[in-house]
Amino acid sequence: MNDKEVSEIRRHLRRDRSNITRLYGCYVNDNKEIISQFSLSTGMMPENEAEKYFAVLRRSLSGAIGKNLIDLTFQTGQVADSPEHTLLMELRRCKLESDELRMELYQKIIDSVVLEGSYLILIGCDSYDVPFRGKDGNGSGDQSEEVYTFLLCVICPVKQTKANLHYVPEEKCFHDGAMHQMVSPPALGFLFPAFDDRATNIYNVLYYTRDIKDSQDALIASLFNTPVPLPADQQKQSFEALLTNTLGEECSLEVVQSVHDELRQRIQIHKESKDPQPLLMGKEEVKGVLSSCGVSEEHLAKFSVNYDETFGFEAQLHPKNIIDSKRFQLKTPDVVIQVDPARSELIETRVIGGVKYIMICADEDVEVNGVNIHITGEEKTPAGV
Repeated sequence: MNDKEVSEIRRHLRRDRSNITRLYGCYVNDNKEIISQFSLSTGMMPENEAEKYFAVLRRSLSGAIGKNLIDLTFQTGQVADSPEHTLLMELRRCKLESDELRMELYQKIIDSVVLEGSYLILIGCDSYDVPFRGKDGNGSGDQSEEVYTFLLCVICPVKQTKANLHYVPEEKCFHDGAMHQMVSPPALGFLFPAFDDRATNIYNVLYYTRDIKDSQDALIASLFNTPVPLPADQQKQSFEALLTNTLGEECSLEVVQSVHDELRQRIQIHKESKDPQPLLMGKEEVKGVLSSCGVSEEHLAKFSVNYDETFGFEAQLHPKNIIDSKRFQLKTPDVVIQVDPARSELIETRVIGGVKYIMICADEDVEVNGVNIHITGEEKTPAGV
């Protein structure tokens, strides 16, 4: 799914637009025991309460695609006949009305999710009349291309508030208040089936994780039994290690600058183009950048093999996941230098008299601890030369 498709479903998830008539869920304690189950009519809820429930559901469709929102794909054999896909399809078909199927889903989550403390599992089934849109993006609200029926499930930590003094208007004073169990924003969730090309795609799931460092592999395996992509944070670390270990002595400042600049420019161009499709970059594109920097064929071949071993054969990566486009940093055991990514050319490395130096062009104002300093015109030999 792309940004526009995610936004379209998120906009639909409001009480006055959604066709969710009932929300189901259960409350689980820190011993993995179900304390209570519930079935709530959205039509009977007070308006402010209903909006809070829908706000929780919408939060599971937030964040960056490829980081917080991850596309998971079922294999053809799973769609044809597998317990995990069958369960989701049956829940969708009965619109969550089967107590037995809901309990099976709850138990799968409880047995595999890792969360501290108690949590809420909340799930709804919606049917969205997809408005027709022409090639120009314009459409008619009274024409529907299809009905997109989907499940949206969220897992929210529940935190106990502290008992504090609170104001009681009737008595015009403050009294000690009771402790409450408060629902936090979703930590995890999923949308099934996916809404790809503004149509139902039963081969895909859109999976949500608030923590990009931990996508909860065991939960994904239990619910979907699909390959788990590396979390965004690990993708960055793996890409950095890939360059370091593959290029060896050819992993110079110039090479890293070139890779960073190329990816940063692609991210900026994609942003300015407002293309709704996620920006992806493959192995051959990275190799092209490395080749243009003069990296040898031997190291390029090694990079190709290691790339497939690290990320999967011919994997496509989100550039935002593998570089920090807003920061360019050099680090030694004693010094950290941060530069505007657009001005990384101000830095170069040199070997003078057998000693390695990081050189920074300082033609503009220079401050040290907030004090403007002057660099004299006298040329001095660096210490130790």
